[in-house]
Amino acid sequence: MRGQRAPKRNLLPDPIYNSRLLSRFINKVMFDGKKSIAQAQVYKAMEEIEKKGKNPLSVFEAAIANVAPKMEVRPRRVGGASYQVPTEVRGDRKEALAIRWIITAARGKSNESLRASSAAQNKDFYKFSHKLAVELMAAAENTGSAIKKKEDTLRMAEANKAFAHFRW
Repeated sequence: MRGQRAPKRNLLPDPIYNSRLLSRFINKVMFDGKKSIAQAQVYKAMEEIEKKGKNPLSVFEAAIANVAPKMEVRPRRVGGASYQVPTEVRGDRKEALAIRWIITAARGKSNESLRASSAAQNKDFYKFSHKLAVELMAAAENTGSAIKKKEDTLRMAEANKAFAHFRW
């Protein structure tokens, strides 16, 4: 039928950590349908977190929870003018935004910024898995680019509180 929402598909949990959230994360990392490569990168990042003496799944879940925004602004047209109306973010979108922001932050990391944070120089240093591990650990400790993005979004919602009465 037309005009209906697509039904929500149930996602299978990932094979190693048995986590649906990690499975969603892997699917977002994936390029051109190459899931095995995406899995390898994410699992390598998890191994790197484990080498630091931390539980990788709890670090990952803490990072997602810390980056997930509570409020965001959405544009709303009222009388020819467009207002940024602050709205609360529902659960599924919270996770989706957190995942997207973490991956974008990891991809956007320059190698120079990582060089200072990592004493060990190896060939894996410039790889995405290393950048992802650094970003996940930073997000779990409430620092890093993804957390900054969340705070900017929250600040924007706070600044536009005056337009909250335009909410639908």
